Amino acid sequence: MINDKIRNIAIIAHVDHGKTTLVDALLKQSHIFRENEQVNERIMDSNDLEKERGITILSKNTSVMYKDVKINIVDTPGHADFGGEVERVLKTVDGVLLLVDAFEGPMPQTREVLKKSLALNLKPIVIINKIDRPGSNPIKVVDQVLELFIELDANDDQLEFPVVFASAKNGVAKMKLEEESDNINCIFETIINDIHAPNCDEDGAVQMLVSNIDYDEYVGRIAVGRIERGIIKQGMPISICKNDDNVVTSRVAKIYTHIGLNKIEVEEAKARRYYRIIRDTRYKYWGNNL
Repeated sequence: MINDKIRNIAIIAHVDHGKTTLVDALLKQSHIFRENEQVNERIMDSNDLEKERGITILSKNTSVMYKDVKINIVDTPGHADFGGEVERVLKTVDGVLLLVDAFEGPMPQTREVLKKSLALNLKPIVIINKIDRPGSNPIKVVDQVLELFIELDANDDQLEFPVVFASAKNGVAKMKLEEESDNINCIFETIINDIHAPNCDEDGAVQMLVSNIDYDEYVGRIAVGRIERGIIKQGMPISICKNDDNVVTSRVAKIYTHIGLNKIEVEEAKARRYYRIIRDTRYKYWGNNL
């Protein structure tokens, strides 16, 4: 079953290429916040160390609505020290936004993460950011990105990547440098047009791939992942397969879905949406049900 009302993407970039700033712009221009609401910069960097160092350490999940399509976004670490976090979440999405600085071009961490996303056959969208930076050369950087794709053995479909030119700090994006723009709507349009909608099996036995672990002081550990198959409902029994091949049985207590940065409790989680699922024994499943 193809769900055309859902898109699942991850944003990958080298540290300080503007990834978290772009997520801020996507959230703000999707009208997630009230007009009179006070919103800080770097919304997704909630961790104290992230705020201090100005980098993303932990993967974050959010969603935006554009027209009638829900776009689930994973904002992933961009520093080489936290590359493993990126690799795990790539399996929960269907496409990636590759963000590259218009002055610096592709960097080593960009190469490594891109290589893994291409190997997973994820559809890329290239965003050349900071086009307003003095000394930037967006066209040259596009050529560098193409050369990188070729070096990494991208397939023909991946080589036909769309390019968006942006200044995330100013909330502006456009498909051609000579165009005038005062918004980032073309990024939303490109995501909808170029990233494949998820192909889901709602009728099969429930299956969820856990990709990360989080923690909540009220409910304990949180398993972050993607529901690949079936429908999970409150109160239903579940089995947890651990790395040591042991299987733990439990029961679903609560389920949440993301809307913007907030979570809303729902009664069931299908293999096509975005949820958190809490186990009765205080082991909370966060279904990246994309």
